[in-house]
Amino acid sequence: MTATIQELNIAFSPCPNDTFVFHALAHGLVPDAPKLNVTYADIDITNGLAAEGKGPEVLKISYAALPWVLDQYKLLPCGGALGRGCGPLLLTGGGPLAVKRPAGLAGRRIAVPSERSTAYLLFRLWAAQHVPGGIGEIVVMPFDEIMPAVRDGLIDAGLVIHEARFTYASYGLHMLTDLGSWWEEDTGLPIPLGAIIARRDLDTDAIIGWIRSSLQYAWDHPTASRDYVLSHAQELAPEVAKSHIDLYVNEFSMNLGDSGYAAISALLERAAAEGLVPAVDPALLR
Repeated sequence: MTATIQELNIAFSPCPNDTFVFHALAHGLVPDAPKLNVTYADIDITNGLAAEGKGPEVLKISYAALPWVLDQYKLLPCGGALGRGCGPLLLTGGGPLAVKRPAGLAGRRIAVPSERSTAYLLFRLWAAQHVPGGIGEIVVMPFDEIMPAVRDGLIDAGLVIHEARFTYASYGLHMLTDLGSWWEEDTGLPIPLGAIIARRDLDTDAIIGWIRSSLQYAWDHPTASRDYVLSHAQELAPEVAKSHIDLYVNEFSMNLGDSGYAAISALLERAAAEGLVPAVDPALLR
């Protein structure tokens, strides 16, 4: 028996794609939807909250964190970030000691935004093929601190996500590889980045309907969320925020579909084979 939803507690990032998708729901613009209580948090935080079972009823987490939470949370087929041409980048700095080719990463210090992120899984799967000497040290730091750390020589290379795709050149950094492009070429599948999950004892069908209605409202009224989006992405220029939304909000945000689920399964199966995540019962993904 599912619980009746009077208010809904949700946690997602302040990134433009999330605020764009959830603007209508957060502002009472979706008919018959409950009041939404929003917590804005970096995905590394929401990954941890979900794994500990202490999070809100609905969360945005990384697909890489699913193996630890599927007993309590259901993966929803909408609202997340999955697509093509939107994967994480591995960046290096300049100068004579800079890493110029993948094999040069052997023994180096690499900054990552989370060890339970899709970006990290893609990096480790790629490195298993391209860095025969093995990575030296993995350093976890907030994603907005990674590019300055690489620029300043504190880290040999950095794994970046989100709007860093559009801004890394301004830090004088160089792209060693686009892990999303590698994944697409290697598998032919889209890139699974961020998932929306809901507690299994709730009416998840209703939540799915509210999220889809919120997204449709955003597409039908593309400027309605502008102030809300920019207020939570204050360091971004409006054109960067728009590029972010255009890249990460797409048909998979409305419905994962067969190719979306195939991408998620492929990522988790490969990661489990490398010992990076626990094996997942495929039946729990749908």
